[in-house]
Amino acid sequence: IGFDTFEDTDLGFKAYIVSDELDQELFNETLKSFEGDFTFSYEVNLIPQKNWNQVWESNFEPLEIGSCYVRATFHAPRPEFQYQVVIDPKMAFGTGHHETTSMMMELMLNEDLRNKRVLDMGCGTGILAILASLMGASEITAIDYDPVCFDSTIENAQLNNIHNISALCGSKEVVPSETYDIILANINRNILLDQLQVYKEHLKPEGILFMSGFYESPDLEIITNAADNLGLSFVSKQKKKEWVAAKYKFSS
Repeated sequence: IGFDTFEDTDLGFKAYIVSDELDQELFNETLKSFEGDFTFSYEVNLIPQKNWNQVWESNFEPLEIGSCYVRATFHAPRPEFQYQVVIDPKMAFGTGHHETTSMMMELMLNEDLRNKRVLDMGCGTGILAILASLMGASEITAIDYDPVCFDSTIENAQLNNIHNISALCGSKEVVPSETYDIILANINRNILLDQLQVYKEHLKPEGILFMSGFYESPDLEIITNAADNLGLSFVSKQKKKEWVAAKYKFSS
């Protein structure tokens, strides 16, 4: 009914939903089916909007990921790194500090992206798209449904003097009618499952799909089974804490 993130607590769990999408009547109807099974209670709390950019700047430290150095505009360059990504996130997600983002970058750094066409779904700050360009990708399409992320991707591409990223605001419906050598998707399990068919349709034969934003158990098995049904074969995975990033290949 619209909740997309859940967090276990000692007494139960927290469920998160965008405030405008909460249908209280539908929520109550859903809970009624459990009333005869056990006793439960709940409370609703509105999480106030924060200036995440201000929070980020107060805590951000430069990040070393293999041969890549991620820094903000107020950090000194490190020319000894092969790739250097400058990020000003505004209020968008993706500085490389979250386990899912850093694992996606590690997977990319182990891949040859030269002259490849890349699709970055849920691009956030554009950090993965920017890294793809620095690694020699020929064309990158970066998509996010959040206008803040759309603007952030454009601005960060300019910060890094990148000119081959095409940013689009939307979801799976705005994916161009083209095919890609590599697709990057760091979102969450439910959205990945919903968009998996679209990824397959836009992936070239022998193309590579990298996905993250989900847990090892039970998410990895669920996603891998769904991918396998579409002809996307599991290749490998990485794990940090409870998070997983996985590589799949489309064998025609």
